[in-house]
Amino acid sequence: MPRPSFVSYPNMLGFERLEGLIERCVKSGGDGFPPFNIEVRNGSEYRISLAVAGYCEEDLSVTLEGTELTIQGRKSDGDTSQDFLHRGIAGRQFRKQFLLAPQLEIRGASLANGLLDIDFIWRREEPGIQKISINKK
Repeated sequence: MPRPSFVSYPNMLGFERLEGLIERCVKSGGDGFPPFNIEVRNGSEYRISLAVAGYCEEDLSVTLEGTELTIQGRKSDGDTSQDFLHRGIAGRQFRKQFLLAPQLEIRGASLANGLLDIDFIWRREEPGIQKISINKK
């Protein structure tokens, strides 16, 4: 018997999109290139670091559309006259996607020592109680 989805519970309103987003994340797991780390810093700050040795700023693109962060790398073949005994440094195209919580705000991106770092901060919203008035019909 199939197990019900967590968004099929009647007390969870407005979470219908969440299931689709989770499925997209699982499918976009990809081949693992380039390798990356995700750090939590100071409790409310985050950093995604991608190992992009051999890529320069012009080869990389970081975009945010809604809550979807996309990082792309385009590497030209360069000088094809080189003869390699061993070629272990990847120079292929890649695309990494991350789905961000709406409260995450991108602080910036930097490239140094073969690492692309993207920094985020969690915007804390003060919880509050809202009184809802009931109107007569």
